[in-house]
Amino acid sequence: MEFIIIISLVIGLLVSVLLSIMFKGKDKVDKGFKVIYHQLSYRRKMIRTLLTLPILILALFVFYFYIELSMSTDIFLGVFLFLIFSVQLIYNFYMWKKSEKQS
Repeated sequence: MEFIIIISLVIGLLVSVLLSIMFKGKDKVDKGFKVIYHQLSYRRKMIRTLLTLPILILALFVFYFYIELSMSTDIFLGVFLFLIFSVQLIYNFYMWKKSEKQS
C-alpha cells in the first residue's frame, strides 16, 4: 500500500514539474476556465485553490471514516494536507499581488 502511494506521489510531482517547465514564460489566462492549472494566472490559481477546499474536506472525511488507518496516521495526513493547501494558497496570493505591482 505504501509503495503505491509513493509511486503516485513521484509521478504526480514529475508531471507537475514537466508542466511547469512547458508553460514557463507563456501567456497566462486570467478569465474563463482552463483545464491545465499551469496555464492560469496567479489570481486564477488562487481561486482554483479555494475551490478545491470542499474536495479536500471530503477527502479527509473519506480517509477518517472509510479507510482503516491508525489515529496518528490520520492526524498526520490531515495536518499534512492542510499545510500543503495553506502554503499553496499563500504562495498564489503573494505571487498574484507581486504580479499586480509589476503590471
